[in-house]
Amino acid sequence: MSYEKVSQASNVIVGTKQTVRALKSGHVHEVFVASDADPRITESIIDTAKEMDVPVTMVDSMKKLGKSCGIDVGATTVAIIH
Repeated sequence: MSYEKVSQASNVIVGTKQTVRALKSGHVHEVFVASDADPRITESIIDTAKEMDVPVTMVDSMKKLGKSCGIDVGATTVAIIH
């Protein structure tokens, strides 16, 4: 379900730096984080999302998350923006 939600979203941001920037600007509806990504990277994203009161959905695979965004490489984080 989570991967479908990402692939059907019209406005997504892929990557940690862009996700943090979007979170701080207040434009994020939901964040998806790959559980197989480096925790040192994902920890700050999850903390920032919680501070901004944005729901975080954990998915199992960076590769699948990237594929659902239409890219050929894995994605650590994806944000759906509004």
